[in-house]
Amino acid sequence: MRQRCGLWLMGGRGSVATTAITGLLALRAGLVRPVGCVTERLEMDHSVLPTWDEIIVGGHDIVSIPLDKRAEHLAESGLIPHSVFTAVASGLRAVDAELRCGYHPVSHTGSLADAAARLASDITEFRDRHDLARVIVVNVTSTEPPVPELPEHLDIDLLTESLNDPQRTVLPPSSVGAYAALTAGCPYVDFTPSPGIKMPALTELARRQGLPYAGADGKTGETLLRTVLAPMFVARALNVRSWAGTNLLGGGDGANLADPEQAKGKLESKARGLASLIGDVTAPLHIDNVPDLAERKIAWDYVSFEGFLGAKMSLQFTWDGYDSALAAPLVLDLTRLVSAAHAKGLSGALSELAFFFKDPLGTDEHRFAEQTRMLADWAAGL
Repeated sequence: MRQRCGLWLMGGRGSVATTAITGLLALRAGLVRPVGCVTERLEMDHSVLPTWDEIIVGGHDIVSIPLDKRAEHLAESGLIPHSVFTAVASGLRAVDAELRCGYHPVSHTGSLADAAARLASDITEFRDRHDLARVIVVNVTSTEPPVPELPEHLDIDLLTESLNDPQRTVLPPSSVGAYAALTAGCPYVDFTPSPGIKMPALTELARRQGLPYAGADGKTGETLLRTVLAPMFVARALNVRSWAGTNLLGGGDGANLADPEQAKGKLESKARGLASLIGDVTAPLHIDNVPDLAERKIAWDYVSFEGFLGAKMSLQFTWDGYDSALAAPLVLDLTRLVSAAHAKGLSGALSELAFFFKDPLGTDEHRFAEQTRMLADWAAGL
């Protein structure tokens, strides 16, 4: 029996969230085909997945620009067709009414426990008001830098105690959001490389609450290609000597990642996947902000490899795309799949969803073909 499901977007007015919401409204109205939506192609019992009509959207954000204005900007940049924007503008305004003010460490007064309680209350109120079977919380906020490990990050009881101290800030915003989601009884998806739910204390909280979670860092472009191509070199016994990459991007993501500290987590996430596939090789990677690119993202990779008799060869590729258009259908897919997992009573890290992530939780498998098989087998058993 189908049940209505909530999608609560942390960062609900950002590019990825706005694109996902616009796409969901367009899918409901039959204005677009579900291109990029993997759940539409999986061989599985589709009755366990919420339909597009059954996904109700809310969220948090610290910015106040209305969703329809944000979508209009994305339409002007070429990401959203103007005809689609016009058709769903009223729907965007309705969703905007469901968005609430998020947690900002600068403006917040009081303890982190107070902040988390307010966020959790927003989610539970949304769930109750819409009579939803469950709410899936998806983090699509801007990337945060890594944080130094504290004893509280390792023990949920220590963490809970420290959150009540208004003089301490032991969690970054992404982890405050994850804590709020879990205390509200909601499955959690981390589509970013931010600390989020990755702290042992929070994964222990998820275990205690019996909740599933998935992450981390959505795999949409350059890393997607790397996880396809790198196993090829290994399988053909070709020696990769170096793998260099440059990312050029604009928009809010480009501005955020222009800060080396902010970019650190993203770079580490990308590097871990490549290292697991081909071992320890020279692999410099740069991220540059190019405002003129707006919502486009361009990645250029140069792979130097060695063949028989020491012959030196190379592969170069360029990926030029709209990252939000690649990410948005995955956000909808993850909402549907995690909802089905929660309905079945699954809990802990959903390692079978590694297919969607650069830095998958619960598994060290990065080979795309193997991830695809894992996902297909798992989905067929839901």
